[in-house]
This record gives sequence, structure tokens and C-alpha cells, in this order.
Amino acid sequence: MQTTFIKLGAGFAMAAVILGAFGAHALEKILNPDQLATYEIGVRYQFYHALGLILIGLLQNHFPNRKLSNAGWLFVTGITFFSGSLYLLALQEALGMDLSWLGPITPIGGSLLIIGWFLILLGIPGDQKEK
Repeated sequence: MQTTFIKLGAGFAMAAVILGAFGAHALEKILNPDQLATYEIGVRYQFYHALGLILIGLLQNHFPNRKLSNAGWLFVTGITFFSGSLYLLALQEALGMDLSWLGPITPIGGSLLIIGWFLILLGIPGDQKEK
């Protein structure tokens, strides 16, 4: 599972760089400042949590447990819900679609990311005294 989260993290990070560049160069002419800010929040949180996925993969080498694995899958789902909904909400006008129904998906994704961080906290055992 360790390599799965490292690879997923690298993929999400790569996509965040691509989406960020696309936002900075192509969308800057299409989106208003508020829409662009929403899009950029999606990119930023995607990148943070892509790095978090890589961290989870590395941590699993030292502390293999279900909590870290669950944190990884929560990050994958949270990135998809949180950042994905922000991308679509920012682009809805440009796409000519009413995607306002996605609004409630964003905080669900954010909650999954928060729970993922909490599981990382729980998934790392306390200090062991040397014998």
C-alpha cells in the first residue's frame, strides 16, 4: 500500500501543477477574479494533500496500520470532492452550466481531508522507551 499512496500523491501533485499552470495562463482570461481565486484554492489544497499522500506512503514503511491506510483513501476522496468541486464551481459560468448543486460537496471533501489528518495523528504510535 505504501507505493500506492506515493504514486497517487505524485499523480495528484503533477495534476496540480498542470491545473495551476492552466489556471494561470488560460483561465486568467476567462474567469473573473473571484472565480480564479476559487480555482486556485482547489489547486493549492490538491497540492498540499498530494504531498500528504506521499507522506502517508512513507509513514507506512515505519508504522504499517489501518489508520494510515484509511487516511490515504480519505485524502484521495477528499481531494476529489474538495478540489474537484471547486474547479467545477469556478468554471460553471465558462462551461455554461449550473453546477451550484456541487456547493455542498466542497465541505464534505474538506471534512474528509480533516479526518484524514486526524487518522495520521492516531496512526503514529507514541514514543517507546528504549530498553
